[in-house]
Amino acid sequence: MKKMSVAEAAKKFGVSKEAIHNRIRRGSLKSVVENGIKMVLIDTNVQMQQRKRVTNTQVDDRYYKLLEEQNAKLQEKVEKLENETRSLRDQKEAMLIEEREKIERIYKEKDEQLKNILTTLSAKLMLTPPQEEIIEEQEVTHEETLDAEIEPFLEAEEEIPSKVVSLKKYLKKQKFSQKKIDKIMKKFKKIAKKDDRVVSLGSKYYIDTLKFDYSDIIN
Repeated sequence: MKKMSVAEAAKKFGVSKEAIHNRIRRGSLKSVVENGIKMVLIDTNVQMQQRKRVTNTQVDDRYYKLLEEQNAKLQEKVEKLENETRSLRDQKEAMLIEEREKIERIYKEKDEQLKNILTTLSAKLMLTPPQEEIIEEQEVTHEETLDAEIEPFLEAEEEIPSKVVSLKKYLKKQKFSQKKIDKIMKKFKKIAKKDDRVVSLGSKYYIDTLKFDYSDIIN
């Protein structure tokens, strides 16, 4: 036990003298009177426990403060990442929209080019045929010249390897009889509008021998 005056005890515990007197009256503090002066008896073990409680409280306060600081930093990082993610998402959407518009423009331009070329080709195909007195050899030369203009255009429109040739030219190379050629031409005329393997321009038909198989029609 340690003795000290009320004033010393009040200073020690950081309270008022009246608080010390109240504790003495309640019995939470022991006291003695020496030479007419009331002395407070302080248990050193109680002091140590109080110091521990104070120390633990201080440690807890520092720990909670550190946690709050770390939490604030983490929250700041999360907000930063969310902003970056939102920005990247907006950039991605803008790029996709731009690419889509670009593709639409390209296809629109190609459609217009195709329409113009097909219009020109159709006009050529609908030209007045040579007069009857022109020999057959001249007619063949005229058809071959026209085919030479059409076939590269049809091949250029394909994105995969292709070999476009006029049906008549192909059949002649196969050395079929004229009777069989006429029979095959009738078959193609019958299916031309509903068979995607056949390209028809006016009264002429074109086939892609590298891309499609026509054995079911020709044989």
